[in-house]
Parts: sequence; C-alpha cells; structure tokens
Amino acid sequence: MTKSLFEELGGRYERQGDYLIPCLTVPAKEEQPIGIWGQRHLDYLKQYRKVTYTNLLTIGRQGAYLADIDRQAQEHFERLIEGMKQAQGITEQLKAENALEWTGRMNNIRACAREIVYDEIIYT
Repeated sequence: MTKSLFEELGGRYERQGDYLIPCLTVPAKEEQPIGIWGQRHLDYLKQYRKVTYTNLLTIGRQGAYLADIDRQAQEHFERLIEGMKQAQGITEQLKAENALEWTGRMNNIRACAREIVYDEIIYT
C-alpha cells in the first residue's frame, strides 16, 4: 500500500472502527510571560481578528507573538513618556518643589502615551 502525503511527512493514523483518523496535535506552547499589553492585544485579537487569533493558536506561536507585542508596546510606552517629559520640561526639581503638580502632569503624560500605544500597537 502506498503512503499518503500525510504519512510521508511523518503523520500517522489511528483506527476508530472502520475508519482511519489522522492523529493531529497542536505544537506545545512556549511558556513566555505576557504582560498587560500582550493581554490587551490578545483580547483585541479574540474579539476583532478571529482568523489571526486562530492561526496563531493552531501553529503554536501565540505565546511568542504576544510576548513580542508586549515587549514592543512597553518599550514604546517608556520612550514616549521620556520624550514627553523632556518636551514639557518635567524634571526631578519640579518633583521636589511641587509634588502635586508633578504627579498631575505625569499622570497626563502616561494617559497620552497609553492612548498612543493602543492606537499604534495594540489595536492594529
């Protein structure tokens, strides 16, 4: 009996009654930590990009992909904050002199940077 393409590629069949069913497995997941940015992108994929989500899940690359997105988003977030701090002249001296104003301005910068990261990385 000739081998099927599936068997030539290393696959095997399992007999169930009168039928031969191919034994399909999903590759093992790579355990990588996924932070808040990766989790938010995962929620976005599940809700709006179902085909991409399913493809990543079936080829076993979801963990690596989300960890990479998380890393990129965190680095971009930190760069944005530093750039905005310099542009607005927020320094450690301001923090020492007027902590309440410094806190308010930093919260504003973080909120702006968060929205930019959402638009540029998470929701694309």
